[in-house]
Amino acid sequence: MTQTTNATDARTPPVAVWQVLEKLRGQDLIDWRVAPLEGRPSAAERGMDIGFPFGWYPIEQTGFVAVGEVKPLRYFAKDLAMWRGEDGKVRVTDAWCKHLGAHMGHGGKVSGNLLECPFHAWRYDGEEGVVKDIPYAKAIPPQVKRKCLRTWPVQEANGWIHVWYHPDQTVAPLFDVVVHPEVGNPDWTEYETLEWVVYGSIQNMAENGVDVAHFKYIHGTADVPAAELRWGEWSRGADVRAQMGTPNGIVDGLISYDTMGPGQSWTRFSGISETLLVACLTPVEEDVLRVRYCFTQPKAQAEGPGAGLARALIKDIGKQLDQDKVIWDRMRFEPNPVICDGDGPIPQFRQWYSRYYAKPTGEGDQGGLRAVG
Repeated sequence: MTQTTNATDARTPPVAVWQVLEKLRGQDLIDWRVAPLEGRPSAAERGMDIGFPFGWYPIEQTGFVAVGEVKPLRYFAKDLAMWRGEDGKVRVTDAWCKHLGAHMGHGGKVSGNLLECPFHAWRYDGEEGVVKDIPYAKAIPPQVKRKCLRTWPVQEANGWIHVWYHPDQTVAPLFDVVVHPEVGNPDWTEYETLEWVVYGSIQNMAENGVDVAHFKYIHGTADVPAAELRWGEWSRGADVRAQMGTPNGIVDGLISYDTMGPGQSWTRFSGISETLLVACLTPVEEDVLRVRYCFTQPKAQAEGPGAGLARALIKDIGKQLDQDKVIWDRMRFEPNPVICDGDGPIPQFRQWYSRYYAKPTGEGDQGGLRAVG
């Protein structure tokens, strides 16, 4: 008797996490993805008090802030203020006014291209981080005529507003935001966006990509997929070739995954349905990560005869992150893991990823306190 192994995909109920997910459907699943996780241990107890890796991070979609509008934000364990000036440019600064500490993201105004504090109308420049005007004063105090407020480099690309984070605010961006030609192409769909809050670290999530053994036990794959890895100075990628189960039978698929820094991640899928996934991963706190998956597909596939497969692919990718979230929400960062021969290149990944941690030497930041690996 000949034994055969059938290729499976994320639609196969995985034993390890199925008891958590099996009853979640529709709005209940959507709510679960972003619900608070009460009673979790502290970031320090979970080994996540290691600061944030530096890089470009997508924080909000382009339409989040209109010309003349101010919005409050919370990322990198900091309160921030974002506004779009009359020139159309987005600016981001730390939120607290140097005068008496008002939060400028709540009730602040745009004055030309300046941010006006709602308390006493002190007006800040978003590039220089200085006070340009105090309407009721004859003179601007010298302490705020020089840089007094942290400003965050901003780039808009791929339908997202990106900010550059580094624990030393004097360090200029060391690499660029990668632009994807599919986004905004009239032959490709608008983003379909799925969202999660993951109660863990961005490093644990990134490490998952080289943890090949978990695919069988968390995602229900028939075997461990083989990957061709790429390691650059600031970039990392992998090509995974695998047989995938579909309602129409088994197909040969290619998954090409790439990153530029810790905050830029994208994957191109081919085989079932051509798809670009732009993964937007941004730390809110050391143990809170906001995750948004943005999908775009050729309209000829997404709106044509293959529309069912195109939708199923997005659903299956979302289900895989649901499965991982069950683990990520409750795991700790293990600084000295015991690795066996089937685990994949986890030590190599950690050594490579440690380049993104730096000690702060500039003013006013406490992130990124030590390298890990």
